[in-house]
Order: sequence, then structure tokens, then C-alpha cells
Amino acid sequence: MDIKLRWASYLLMLGFVLGAAALSPWPANADELPNACPVDGCEITITDVQKDGDELRLTLEANFGPDVSKNHIHVWWGDLYSVEQAGRSAETVHGVEQGVWHRHDDYPTYVTTEGASTSVREGTTRLCAAAADRDHNIIETELHHCVDVSSFL
Repeated sequence: MDIKLRWASYLLMLGFVLGAAALSPWPANADELPNACPVDGCEITITDVQKDGDELRLTLEANFGPDVSKNHIHVWWGDLYSVEQAGRSAETVHGVEQGVWHRHDDYPTYVTTEGASTSVREGTTRLCAAAADRDHNIIETELHHCVDVSSFL
């Protein structure tokens, strides 16, 4: 078999494999994403909110794989606390009083509980999420995301 024909058959086979992978019915999950932050930073987006009993079920999209012992997610009531207050470095780095949040690695869905429970919202309606490191410090305050959840309360 001549070299050009061999390369053509390899490229055809590679195209088939890549095409099959792109059409895979299995979505990427947290296990497939690296825990490290990309160059642009770890980012979380709340893409959907649904009622779940007395709590809220959030659908999240992240550009890293959350792991509570490494980089993970903090959720808090944004009308009660700023993003700077949503981590342990609130006082030491940002000079503000530390707030209340819930840390987790539930991904891509999360049901509010503890510091993010609807029972502690004190009438507020804005829920926020941001990436935090293993020490529970918000990694990049400018990359937090908040949504108005008043229609679900």
C-alpha cells in the first residue's frame, strides 16, 4: 500500500472516530472536567431554577469539575451578602464581615440547603453562585453569577 493511500485511510478512520465522539449521547459531566481553573478563571452560571418542595433546584454550568475538597461551588443569598462575604477571606482580604453560604460540589444540579436554604433568605430573592478554592475563599469575585428567583418562592 502506498504511503498516500495509507495516510488517507488513517485520516478517514480518525474522522470517523472524532465524528462518533461528537455525536455521543452522553454529556460531559463534572468527572470529565478538570478541577483546575482555566486561564479565564473558574466560572459558574445558574442556567435554570425550579421549585423543589420548599427549596429550589438549580441547574448549574461550570467550566471546571467541582470537588468540595478542591475547587467547588458556594451558593448564597445575594441580597444578604456580597460576593466578597461569601468566602472565608471576607475579613482578611476584602475587609468585610464574613457572610453565610453553602459549599458543595453537587453538579450539574443543586438543591438549596443550609446557608442557601429558602428558610434563611430573610425575604430576599436573589440567589448567587461562585467558585471557591479548597480553603473556601472565592477564587475570582468578578466571576460570580446571581439570578432573581422571586417567581419560585
